[in-house]
Amino acid sequence: MQRALRTIHAWAGVVLCLVLAALGLSGSLLVLKADYLRAVVPEARIEAPLDAASLGAAIDRVEMQVPAEELGYLRFADAHLGIHTIGMESGGGAYAAADGDLVARWTGLERFELWLFDLHHYLLLGDTGKLVAGVSGIAGTLLVLTGLYIWLPAARSFAWRAWPRSGKRRDLLSNHRDLGVLFAAPLLVIVVTGVGMIWSAEARAVLNFVAGSRSIAQPAAPRAGEGEVDWAKAMAGAEAAFPGAEPRILSWPDRPGDPASLRMRQPGEWHPNGRTVVYIDPATSEVLETRDAHALSRGDRMGNAIYPLHAAFVGGRIYDAVTFLTGIALTWLGLLGAWTFLTKKARDQRRTRARAVAGAR
Repeated sequence: MQRALRTIHAWAGVVLCLVLAALGLSGSLLVLKADYLRAVVPEARIEAPLDAASLGAAIDRVEMQVPAEELGYLRFADAHLGIHTIGMESGGGAYAAADGDLVARWTGLERFELWLFDLHHYLLLGDTGKLVAGVSGIAGTLLVLTGLYIWLPAARSFAWRAWPRSGKRRDLLSNHRDLGVLFAAPLLVIVVTGVGMIWSAEARAVLNFVAGSRSIAQPAAPRAGEGEVDWAKAMAGAEAAFPGAEPRILSWPDRPGDPASLRMRQPGEWHPNGRTVVYIDPATSEVLETRDAHALSRGDRMGNAIYPLHAAFVGGRIYDAVTFLTGIALTWLGLLGAWTFLTKKARDQRRTRARAVAGAR
C-alpha cells in the first residue's frame, strides 16, 4: 500500500508540478496586490472618503469621463486601497482617484496585476484553464493527504527545517516531506477553498447539507424605470437601508427597465465585496428592494467565506503572511518533489544501462 501510494504521489506530482507551481507563486503575489498598487499608483495611498455625498460625487465624475455604454461596474475604494476600480463593458478598465478622476486606463491584460490574476484563475487559457486549475486543485488535495500518510512511518525523523540541509537528493527529499507536513493545514485550506470557488454551486450544496440548512432561492431583480440616477441620493438611501454597511460594488443597469445594483458589506461579512445587495430605481434614485446577506441560509453564509479564506481577506497581516508563505511552499514542494523523483529515475536508468553494458562484455 505504501509503495503504491508513493508511486502515485510521485507521478502525480511530476505531472502537476508546473501547474501547481504557477498557481502557488501567482497566488502568493496576489496577496500583495494592494501593496503593489499603493507602490505604483500614488492615489492609492490616499485614504478615500466613503460617505454617501463623496461617493455620489465620485460616481458623477466617472460618468463625465466614460461614455454610459462603456460603464459596467465600479468597485469602491476601501480602508486599504484609496482608488476606485472601473470595469468596462468592452473588457477593459480604469482606476479612479477618490474624487472620481481617472488616473489609469487599460484594455485586456496590459497591467501586471491583471495578468497575474488571469494566470492564477485561468492559467491564461480562459475557461479551459479554470477547469485545469480546478482539477489540479482536487489532485493537489489528494497529494497533501497521501503525502501525510506516506510520511507517518518516518514521523520520528521530522525536522523543523524550511530549507534543505544540503543539495543531496536525500536531504532534498527530507525537506520535501518536512515542508509538506509544516504547511499541510494551510495548504488544505487554500487548495480546498480554491476548488470551492471554481465549483461554487456544488460547494454551497455540500455546505448546506453539512450545516443542515437549505439554500434560499433569490428572486429576480425587480423591474425599474429609466432615468439618470442622483447618486448622492441613491447612496444615502442605501446607507439608510443598511446602517454601518460599506458600499463595495456599483453596477449600472444592463438594459432599459433594469435597476442599478449596489453590493454592500455589512459588519460580520467576511467577503471583501459583501453579499448584501441594494437595487436602485434609475427613475427615482430610490431603493427598490434589498437582499440581506445575513438572511441567507447557514450553508450559503459559509459559502460566502470561501473566497475571503482563499484570497486572505480575513485575519489581517498574519493571515496574509501565512497565505503568502503557503503559496511559496506549494511552488517549492511541486518543483522539489518532481526534481527528486526525476533525478532518481535518471540515476536508475543509468545504472540499468551500465549493468547491460557490463553483462554484454
